Amino acid sequence: IPLISDMSSDFMSRPIDVKPFGLVYAGAQKNIGPSGIAMVIIRDDMLERVPDNLPTMLKYTTYKDNRSLFNTPPTFAIYVIDLVLKWLEETIGGLKEIEQINKQKASLIYDVIDNSDIYHGTTDVKSRSLMNVTFRLPDIKTEKRFLAEATQNGLHGLKGHKSVGGCRASLYNAITIDSVTELVAFMREFEEEL
Repeated sequence: IPLISDMSSDFMSRPIDVKPFGLVYAGAQKNIGPSGIAMVIIRDDMLERVPDNLPTMLKYTTYKDNRSLFNTPPTFAIYVIDLVLKWLEETIGGLKEIEQINKQKASLIYDVIDNSDIYHGTTDVKSRSLMNVTFRLPDIKTEKRFLAEATQNGLHGLKGHKSVGGCRASLYNAITIDSVTELVAFMREFEEEL
């Protein structure tokens, strides 16, 4: 059974060995570009398994056989990805460096959660994400207050995923350490005021 992974949140956030995977899929919108384009890494043996009866546009073989140029490519999205990749390499220093930055960002928030009486992480410590730090507060009323006050303080997009609720701080590559430091300061201040 081939190993297939949706790495939309992690792609280009750290070095990843793709050799064990039959297919890696990553939407660009998290770390490398605008929405509407995806990166796919697929082993040759997986391409041999593509059914003939699939529509042309849904076959990965179509893109392989045409060097990803079967139809007009999304040129603006490709241009933006090129800019982001240049920034990642030339300004940040590459994947190992962005991984260290991402670890630092996540660590700042996990430190608040781990030393708090009101914030509670929603994942096992060994399974924590560097890209999406999820947490809950004691009750829905407190969560709503937290989210409202965060928004008033210029901290947006902290509402958790619609299917699970709670809070979520997304720490994709473009989020700066300064932004995370601002969130951490707000979280501490909010707890002190409760």
